[in-house]
Amino acid sequence: MRKSFATIGLSLAAVAASISIPALATSSAFASPAPSPAAVTQQTTPAQTTGRRREPHPEIRKAIDALERAKKDMQNASHDFGGHRVNAIAACDRAIEQLRLALQYDKR
Repeated sequence: MRKSFATIGLSLAAVAASISIPALATSSAFASPAPSPAAVTQQTTPAQTTGRRREPHPEIRKAIDALERAKKDMQNASHDFGGHRVNAIAACDRAIEQLRLALQYDKR
């Protein structure tokens, strides 16, 4: 089965949003079990062990990077796919914009 670039782009945007924005992650399609409170308190991050300041939202930044790479790949594709490639690129642009707005919102 073959997916169009638009379907793939929208799927990437949905996954990025579900990973990055907890409110969207509560959807049954993307929900994952929450870790137990004991597991959360026992985890240590590299920032805790080295004393460096932790990146506030590494998942959002990773999602932005992934969307930018996907957009670049689609822009370099040799075929237009009946206009679906253009729609997928636009969907990536919108998803990237929303994720950047989410980061700005958190700075308030």
